[in-house]
Formats: sequence, C-alpha cells, structure tokens
Amino acid sequence: MGARILSADSMLVYRGMDIGTAKPSLEERREFGMGGVDIVTPAEEFSSGRWLAAARAWASEVPRETPLVIVGGTGLYFSALLRGLDRRWETPPPAYPVIKIERAEVRARIAARLDAMFMAGLEAEKARLHAQYRVWSRTAALAIGYREGDDRERIFVRTCQLAKRQDTWFRHQATPIYVKPTVESVRRCWQEKGPWVVDI
Repeated sequence: MGARILSADSMLVYRGMDIGTAKPSLEERREFGMGGVDIVTPAEEFSSGRWLAAARAWASEVPRETPLVIVGGTGLYFSALLRGLDRRWETPPPAYPVIKIERAEVRARIAARLDAMFMAGLEAEKARLHAQYRVWSRTAALAIGYREGDDRERIFVRTCQLAKRQDTWFRHQATPIYVKPTVESVRRCWQEKGPWVVDI
C-alpha cells in the first residue's frame, strides 16, 4: 500500500526494551519507516502529549501523499491522535478498523510469544536494563514482563488482562469496524473505507 507505520504503543517508545515489548526488528522498522519507537530511555517519563508531539515531528518528514498505518494498543494515544488531548469525542465517535481475534486465539498467541521472549533472552535484557538504569520512570516501570521477575505465569495473566482491557476500550470509546486478521480482510477494508484524513 506504500504506507508508513506509526506505533501507538506506550512501551515501544523505550529504547532497549526490545524483547519484552515484542518490538519489531530494526530491519522491519527500517523497511516500513516506522515511527513512535525508541524515543526515550526507561529512566524518562512519557505521556500521550509527548507521544503526540513525537508523532507530529515524525509525520512532518513523511510526504503528505503517503498513507500512515497506526498500530498498537494504547487507546489514549489513538484518542490523542483523533481528537486531540482536551477535546471530547464527536457524536457519534468516529468509526475505525480494529483487528478482531477471538479471545482463545489471543491467549494462545500470548503464550507462544512469551515462550519466544524467554528463548530470545528476556531475562538477560531485564538484567542489562536494570543495571544500566537503576531508577525507572513511573511509566516505564509499568511495562509487563519487566516487573514480574521470572514468573512466566504472572506475565501471561497480566498480558491477557491487558488484551481484554484494550478490546474493551475500542468497543466503548469509539465505534470499531471489526476486521478479520487476514491480509485480504485488511486490504478489503482499506479499499472500501479508504484512509482517514487526520491532521497530525
């Protein structure tokens, strides 16, 4: 589609937190010109306002005719992008595409991803980051996977709870257009609905 990708994930903004946040590889980020990633260190506070400012700066360097695909699960970032930080939703709220995956499948994917994280060296990454940054910011310290020690089951439960909260947010804060998790369904939605025109 010739698009660039903007991450709206509140944990991908932290440099070094790669394995535990399932951050796309550096090669993937370069291939898709991904923004919203590696903005601050775990020692720095971050907010939706800072993310919106970073998103604007990144988007200003993307040609206006290039479509942007926003990915991630931090609902507050989507709100900031669509309506600003202080405005109320329109009535009714805007409709936008949301990938819909059945909860059992979500749990299975989370379990598989956790296995991959531990195999890739999550424990070593945590040890390195905690040695490098003795004091973490309040926002970085909330990252699932970095505060539960090596308790895989606890990480799994908290990740499942987060996925449920994300789904609830998209259902209640706006009007989701649910799309099946296939390339064909996403392309069809893009062709039928077209991109939004959002002034970042």
